[in-house]
Amino acid sequence: MRYVPHEYQEYAKEFIISHKVSALFLDCGLGKTVITLSAIWELLFDYFDIRKILIIAPLRVCYLTWPSELEKWEHLSGIGMSAVLGSEKERIAALGRRAQVYVINRENVEWLVENHTWDFDMVVIDELSSFKSHKAKRFKALKKVRPMVRRIVGLTGTPAPNGLIDLWAEIGILDMGQRLGRFIGGYRERFFVPDKRSREMVYSYKPREGAEDTIYELISDICISMKAVDYLDMPECVYNRVEVILTEKEMALYEQLERDMLLPFSDGDIDAVNAAALSNKLLQMADGAVYDENGNVKHIHDRKLEALEDLVEAANGKPVLIAYWYKHDLDRLKKRTGAVELDMAEDMRKWNAGEIPVAAIHPASAGHGLNLQTGGSTLVWFGLTWSLELYQQMNARLWRQGQEETVVIHHLISKGTLDERVMAALEKKDCGQSALVDAVKARIGGGE
Repeated sequence: MRYVPHEYQEYAKEFIISHKVSALFLDCGLGKTVITLSAIWELLFDYFDIRKILIIAPLRVCYLTWPSELEKWEHLSGIGMSAVLGSEKERIAALGRRAQVYVINRENVEWLVENHTWDFDMVVIDELSSFKSHKAKRFKALKKVRPMVRRIVGLTGTPAPNGLIDLWAEIGILDMGQRLGRFIGGYRERFFVPDKRSREMVYSYKPREGAEDTIYELISDICISMKAVDYLDMPECVYNRVEVILTEKEMALYEQLERDMLLPFSDGDIDAVNAAALSNKLLQMADGAVYDENGNVKHIHDRKLEALEDLVEAANGKPVLIAYWYKHDLDRLKKRTGAVELDMAEDMRKWNAGEIPVAAIHPASAGHGLNLQTGGSTLVWFGLTWSLELYQQMNARLWRQGQEETVVIHHLISKGTLDERVMAALEKKDCGQSALVDAVKARIGGGE
């Protein structure tokens, strides 16, 4: 296929070429893969600036997105790609093949660093936010070889899913600490103060007064952001809350677990050993079922399933995609609505071909690189997630370029439960991230 880039795509490509360290905060649907591959082609064959490139990406994106984009566009001919995936034997064989670009899933970065003589002069991190933890093995491994990399690109649509504290690791793996400091402790001390804490234990930090603007200024020379609504003819997107009300008996069970961290049953208790476990159990109860101490499912209510049936009926034959979080939710969804789980590539093909009227997908498996917009325009969040990154990426599977209808995103929320706090947290974090994205927005042609 012949590639005719939009102005913003040409701008982003030139930004990569002109910056040896770059971070592109690009909304889903803007074409970050073809932009990056176009820059790689020119750096390889026009500038002779690089010779061997490593792309680190989520596993599904390694299998589906990068190879298919390379094959799709005529102007990328000449680039050889080898997928360093599968068993160790298969990965070693892939590294031995002659190619310019090697693609590896992020879980195998540590293996690569330990078992391969480093000879990559350019690295692309597809989903930079997956390197937000400075304690993660993948971060520590890549940090070891980072001085040997001449060019590096970070791509993400969610640069700070949990707040500005995430930026230290993400920017640091790119610039080796030049902008935000070499040590996380110094970064925290300079820009943050403790927020939530218990005696000596600090659980979260909040920015000092004026810290946000300073951080944005420090990273602005290597970062640009682009929102799809600014550059693409995006369809309308409608967000809708659907409240469900538990009965007095069901709510009493919820409140008892919340208060006592225990619900006794003759064949297996529902218990929570700490605050994190309690949050998990309460969200399950809000959905309608909970795992007990033996791993069996305790049924609590069907309020969300009843509301979901109404939404499917109201769709009047239009396909409905359901985002679920727990395995028991999927089992109940299949039984109640006949939902087909989208898990394999063939499932995705059938959905996009309009052959599946009701589908269910886990946000973690749909977070990056999947195009589902041709299969439908209605998404229902059956169970919510605390992760802003997964939330936004899941929504972007339908609300993206190529979608021809208004996208409707429903949120099933059990009134009076943790669902309400999760929804509020997602909205709050989204506002915080928007400030970062706006601060480094690309200015093209003298305007915004």
